[in-house]
Amino acid sequence: MKPLRQHSLFHLGLLFGGLFLLFLLSQFLVFRIDLTEEKRYSLHPASEEILSEIQEPLHVEILLTGENLPGGMRRLQKSIEETVRTFNAYSPEKITFSYFDPLTLPAEEQEDFVVDLANYGINPTNLRIRQTGGQRTELVFPGILVYNEEYETGALILKGEMGMSEDQILNQSIENLEFELANAIRKLTQSGENALAMIMGHGEMSEDEGYGLVEALDGDFEVFKVPLEQARTVEDLINFKILFIQGPRASFSEREIYLLDQYVMHGGNLVVLTDGTAVDVSQAGGNDGTLAMPFENGLENLLFKYGVRVNKDLIQDLNFGYFPVVGGNFGDQEQLVPLPWPFYIQATRMQSHPVTKGLDVVYLRFASSLDTVMAKGIKKTPLLFSSDNSRVLPAPVRVGFRDMEQEPDLNAYNQKRLPLAYLLEGEFTSLFKNRFLPEGFDPQGFKESGEGKVVVIGDGEIFQSQADPVTGSPLNLGDDPFNQVIFANKLFLRNLSQYLTNPEGIIASRTRSFQIRPLNRAKIAQQKSYWQLINVLGPVLSLLMIGSLISFFRRRKYSKK
Repeated sequence: MKPLRQHSLFHLGLLFGGLFLLFLLSQFLVFRIDLTEEKRYSLHPASEEILSEIQEPLHVEILLTGENLPGGMRRLQKSIEETVRTFNAYSPEKITFSYFDPLTLPAEEQEDFVVDLANYGINPTNLRIRQTGGQRTELVFPGILVYNEEYETGALILKGEMGMSEDQILNQSIENLEFELANAIRKLTQSGENALAMIMGHGEMSEDEGYGLVEALDGDFEVFKVPLEQARTVEDLINFKILFIQGPRASFSEREIYLLDQYVMHGGNLVVLTDGTAVDVSQAGGNDGTLAMPFENGLENLLFKYGVRVNKDLIQDLNFGYFPVVGGNFGDQEQLVPLPWPFYIQATRMQSHPVTKGLDVVYLRFASSLDTVMAKGIKKTPLLFSSDNSRVLPAPVRVGFRDMEQEPDLNAYNQKRLPLAYLLEGEFTSLFKNRFLPEGFDPQGFKESGEGKVVVIGDGEIFQSQADPVTGSPLNLGDDPFNQVIFANKLFLRNLSQYLTNPEGIIASRTRSFQIRPLNRAKIAQQKSYWQLINVLGPVLSLLMIGSLISFFRRRKYSKK
């Protein structure tokens, strides 16, 4: 008996010793192996860098909850949880998560909380849930809140382009989870150090004085208004990561164009929002309306040199927005009636690019068409497109509210996917190469070429806020009081700014793609019973067989001869 007891104690000691050794190794050798084909559980290097800088525990509150969620939403919910767990594995500090349903709050607190969520872009979604005997709707909030000890921020998770199927929207939302969560963590852990400039002095931002751009980028960037005429040298501009030119109404001088050109040659990022025509909407009433006339602001030659031309025309699109007109009086009050307005474009066609992938509708007003021209060394990427039912009207263009009463001629809208925005990247050649420089600039500091980025959009108002029809105060960028929707202009601006300042940063994680592998519904219906038997009886029979074999060999080994 004694040797048997010593033998058992020896093996028990080996077991505990091995477990202790594994425990010690686990404290020093931490690794993860992602065996999935699409690397679902691996992170972009930029995301890993953000996580490595976390210095305090974070908590993620998952708002997508509720009873009897449809299968697709449960998949998104599970993916959020898995993404948080993956982030926690890479983070030096703990990242925990929990579920919270805003609808469980008391009524007096619920309204304020929902308004706070809307400020983060998290708006409720109505889901149709099938039940025995019919369907019911349930309100869910497809978003997350991220906390540290002092601050919180939030992000909308469910995003997709108009026209996508439910499966495509869910799949694209899952693809963007890493970016949304990493971006929310970045806002909490990193201060906005990048400075952006809005060029002033040419009648820019006549509607909101820059409120829309400043409000949209608040917390991510510092935004300054810079009168270009006060800049003496390009050194006064190169500290700004991006220069925005928004809808100028006056011409730029040659000296100012030289400064913009040299800013790009020094690696700057220039965003030009310019109209090809000038139109006064306040004069569009009456029988004759008004005319949109060709408009020049002095930037034409600069943009042409870089590879893009803004045409003197206007685009009309049958995927239109609405414009308010007076439809009569009710008592002493004028009644505003929103009517279809083909000059206002709801752009739903997007390029598969980190800036635009997964964007919802972007709203443009009086947009001009864009053409590309030869520019060596420049990569030209169209970001936004019109619908398949568009047309171009060369200036001068008649603009009148009276036209809203007429049914559009569908045969006239026969142009497809007209580019509305271009991203230019590469080695730019200066407009002033082999030319005399403007007076006052030293030729020794002149650069003939340089790598930069330029964005050209044929709508000077795309990043300008609309006004509240009652109070007249500017609304948040993307809010539209007449279409009754929130457009994606703010998100487009944020993505664009992040890409221009750091194209290899977390914005690059938006290029990830997961393949949809739907089940064959016809095969499921035909072989349902077969696979149910396999899944239910298979494990039971396997265990019985293994148990029988073990019992047989034990009896054979230990039975007396």
